[in-house]
Amino acid sequence: MSFPLLTATAALPALGAVATAAVPAARRTAAKWLALIVSLATLALGITVLVRFDPGGDRYQLTESRAWIADFGVRYELGVDGIAVALIALTALLIPFVILAGWHDADPLETGNKRWRPTQGFFALILAVEAMVIISFEATDVFLFYIFFEAMLIPMYFLIGGFGDSAHEHGDEAAATQRSYAAVKFLLYNLVGGLIMLAAVIGLYVVAGNFSLAEIAQARANGSLHMATNTERWLFLGFFFAFAVKAPLWPLHTWLPNAMGEATAPVAVLITAVVDKVGTFAMLRFCLQLFPNASKWATPVILVLAVISIIYGALLAVGQRDIKRLVAYASISHFGFIVLGIFAMTSQGQSGATLYMVNHGISTAALMLVAGFLISRRGSRLIADYGGVQKVAPVLAGTFLIGGLATLSLPGLAPFVSEFLVLVGTFSRYPVIGIIATFGIVLAALYTLVLYQRTMTGPVKPEVASMPDLRPRELLVVAPLIVLLIFLGVYPKPVTDIVNPSVKQTLSDVHKKDPKPSVEAAK
Repeated sequence: MSFPLLTATAALPALGAVATAAVPAARRTAAKWLALIVSLATLALGITVLVRFDPGGDRYQLTESRAWIADFGVRYELGVDGIAVALIALTALLIPFVILAGWHDADPLETGNKRWRPTQGFFALILAVEAMVIISFEATDVFLFYIFFEAMLIPMYFLIGGFGDSAHEHGDEAAATQRSYAAVKFLLYNLVGGLIMLAAVIGLYVVAGNFSLAEIAQARANGSLHMATNTERWLFLGFFFAFAVKAPLWPLHTWLPNAMGEATAPVAVLITAVVDKVGTFAMLRFCLQLFPNASKWATPVILVLAVISIIYGALLAVGQRDIKRLVAYASISHFGFIVLGIFAMTSQGQSGATLYMVNHGISTAALMLVAGFLISRRGSRLIADYGGVQKVAPVLAGTFLIGGLATLSLPGLAPFVSEFLVLVGTFSRYPVIGIIATFGIVLAALYTLVLYQRTMTGPVKPEVASMPDLRPRELLVVAPLIVLLIFLGVYPKPVTDIVNPSVKQTLSDVHKKDPKPSVEAAK
């Protein structure tokens, strides 16, 4: 029996979460180091998965299958394709930076009442989220996926509601109320989506008799499983609704600005760079593979929603006064591009969407973590409270600029390649949609450059005159992300080589081929 690598990759952070939570309260620093070591060990396993995956091999590799709830056709089935491998690597890569960036975020508050916070719990919850996200990327049993898709809401709820930095601007009671509101809103939105998906999961079992993704897809391909048109459409909508909430796609997006605004910067990165990727990933793995005909039927409406997300998110980002909410609305715009690429039903669009998931995770992590370092120094999230930072903290300003330029998809930085592929793939099949989506790039340049101008340039405000530059720990967090943004911007081939075969198989599932060029040859 071969070593269960996929199980180990998810089990290690889960066990690490338990061990971290069990560290005595008096040994907070030991809990931090334990969490960091576990996250680095998980990264090593993630790299092993990446190395052992063969892009030219079977669709699902490193597979594991065990009986679980046999009476209901539920199995413990794991397997990864190129898309899942890329996202597992992204998750395993980002968690150590999240832990390092949040090194002091759960320390006891130095306020009048010196409110105690469970440091061990903070880092244990981060590892628990990592475990659940990784197994969600690995699960090829629909019921198994659903369990962890929903279970990750629990640690995220406590991370948002129990820890935050809004106390700098309000009294402790007001800050706690805002965090509680954001956490409950996050939970309710995602629970509603999950309950609707549960009904669809049950319906799928009634139709197919099991939950195995591979078996259901094979049965559909060979004609032994036939779904009535209306049945397939209703099941598709049940799955897609839950994934659109998680993504988040307009108009199901409103929980994200509240959650990211009230969470600490590392937790905000965990939300948008890690957890939300499960939604767009699941659209590719489950919606398109299980319900190909319904996916094509719903495509026109989904493309319109994606374009609205792109423009709406960018417009609201332009008008924001809060740095973290600006990044949140920018992420809504970026997720619109990802959904657009998925449902353009072209190889360029879906390759770009998958690459966008990876690149958005890195660029958003870089920008949000530097913003978190900035906010922790000044004690305010308001853009108007800053000015002239580049004169007193040039390294902080420089890394903030690179993260911002990546957000607006500047050529030479990683997101440019993915956004370009999405737009090319969309233009080839839906030119009008592609033209409208392009305006999102213009708006991105506007909100990013205005943000930098108002915070980093101009006269030095008295409140930032003594602001320190990035410390060694903070540089250790940001520098590797900047290097990755530049490397993947110049040479994205390592990622595209992994994901392209899986994209072609997904297009084959929905019986789509790339449109032929319509330009006539010059005479």
